[in-house]
Amino acid sequence: MKLLSPRLHGYVDYAVVVLLAFAPLALRFGPVPTAVSSVAALTHLVLTLLSDQPLGATRKIPFPVHGALESFLGVGLVASPWLFGFSAEGPARIFSVITGLALLLVVLATRYTAGILSRPEPYDRYDR
Repeated sequence: MKLLSPRLHGYVDYAVVVLLAFAPLALRFGPVPTAVSSVAALTHLVLTLLSDQPLGATRKIPFPVHGALESFLGVGLVASPWLFGFSAEGPARIFSVITGLALLLVVLATRYTAGILSRPEPYDRYDR
């Protein structure tokens, strides 16, 4: 059973963006992990704003595609310490891996097909 509705998933998306944007400041990351986290935050924000979900702004990306792209972002976050050479920085490595795994759990727990079979039009602001 999927636990997260599209609306709740939208709230989680924006919380992840804030976490990715401000964690490097709070945890005092070096320049490379700060850049990776900032790019991930910006990517996730754009993805969320363009997605067809109740909290999306333009609804250009279908919600199941949002889920697929979000899973790639999660895998990228998990792999980023080794891809970008900051695996020796403990706090940055741990943050990146945990955030990536949490994002993958959100992907697994979300109902991406909620409303797709019952209505062909995109979500409106009030989730109708």
